[in-house]
Amino acid sequence: MGALSLRDALSPIFRHKRLVIGVFASVFICSILIAWFWVSKYYVARMQVLVEQTRSDPTISAGQNAAVVTNRAPSADVVSSEIALLQGQDMMRQVAQTCGFAERSSWMSDIFLPSDPERRRAAKLEKAAFSVGKAVKAEAEKGSDVINVRFGSIGSPETPACVLQNLGKLYLSKRLLLRRPVGTSNFFAEQTEKYNRDLTEVETKLANFGREQGVAAPDAMRPFLAQQVAMSGAALHTTEQAIAADEARLASLEKQLQETPERIVTQQTTNAANSLLQNLEASLLESQVKRTQLLVKFNDSYPLVREADEEIAQTQAAIAHAKQMIYKNETTDRDPTREFLRQDYAHTQADLVSQKAAAAATTNSLKSLRLQMNDLDAKAVKQGSLLRQAKADESNYLLYLTKREQERTSDALDERRIADVAIAVPPVVPALPAINPFTFAMLGFLFALIAGASSGFIVEYIDSSFRSPEEVTKTLNIPVLASVPRRAA
Repeated sequence: MGALSLRDALSPIFRHKRLVIGVFASVFICSILIAWFWVSKYYVARMQVLVEQTRSDPTISAGQNAAVVTNRAPSADVVSSEIALLQGQDMMRQVAQTCGFAERSSWMSDIFLPSDPERRRAAKLEKAAFSVGKAVKAEAEKGSDVINVRFGSIGSPETPACVLQNLGKLYLSKRLLLRRPVGTSNFFAEQTEKYNRDLTEVETKLANFGREQGVAAPDAMRPFLAQQVAMSGAALHTTEQAIAADEARLASLEKQLQETPERIVTQQTTNAANSLLQNLEASLLESQVKRTQLLVKFNDSYPLVREADEEIAQTQAAIAHAKQMIYKNETTDRDPTREFLRQDYAHTQADLVSQKAAAAATTNSLKSLRLQMNDLDAKAVKQGSLLRQAKADESNYLLYLTKREQERTSDALDERRIADVAIAVPPVVPALPAINPFTFAMLGFLFALIAGASSGFIVEYIDSSFRSPEEVTKTLNIPVLASVPRRAA
């Protein structure tokens, strides 16, 4: 059997040329109509959203310590969250309302809407928002932090641009709102004013502290006063020791005064009884002479003789006694030791009185100093509390002042839409349709050719009749004697 020729291969098309031409014409006409009425009016607007890790505004904030901005790329979850946020139904409602999708009507779908005007408008808005949300396509660019957003619609080219422009504005506003809650700046401003008032009040109290309390710096005076207390205490102990010493000295002096005589012998002269002996010996001699004379005349018993004997005996006894006696002449004066002890006693008594007075004065002074110390301690505690409060208020004031300035900087950046996401490529009004109508028509032409030819082959495959003598011979295995070709009527 010979090779299949081109004519044999194309014979089904020629056998069903009416069907092939009809299918080709139908498909081509449909593609022309679609290109004319749909493709030529289908416009697509595009924009690109750049997702950053953090916003860079802390580096230019009023804070002393700027935050360190990391260059770490956002994760896939973060990008997916931003895509979900871009397709939020709340924003789609506003976009549909702004761009006029809610006012579009379709009699086929509007007949099922509620009759109440408010509910009807709400239902149309909900339906329009759902349609816009389905048409908005947001996809993450592979290997980057960029989200591609596109929206296409039939009609005016300004419509898709309006949708993406409003969607971008609403997305940035919502992103900033989620990033920074409403009222943050006012909160920090109120706290700053509050702590400023508190700081001013505490500073006023500190300024009036010295005038009201009578001491400006109790902490500075406390060491000096403590030194005075220590010195006064040491002086009191010294005075008490002196008093004890004086009292012991007075007791010793009293004992010595009792033992010391008031007067002492300053000069002593010793004289024997020579003159008395001479007189007594003369009297003895005279008595002896008298007795001798009386014995001449009288005997021993005579009274005069006995009287003379008695005189002699008395004189002899007086002489014997005179010989035993020694006469002393003494000169006395005040004892200087007693006078010294007395003067020392008087001086010690005066010193004791002085020491006791000094001890009493020192005790009173020490009590006064201790009271002043206690008062200074209380004032120091009060002033320390004011200083701590002033320091805490100042720290809080500076903290909230810094935060307020940061929030003011953030607000200024928010007004310019500087956030951690940015519209890298803003949407513009498309000037050309999304698909070239001529290209679509050419593709329709090729598709029409393929569809027409395919329809011929399909019908040929479905038709079970014999179309040539070769098929009869091949199928029935009998020879064909004659064949009559079909002619078109």
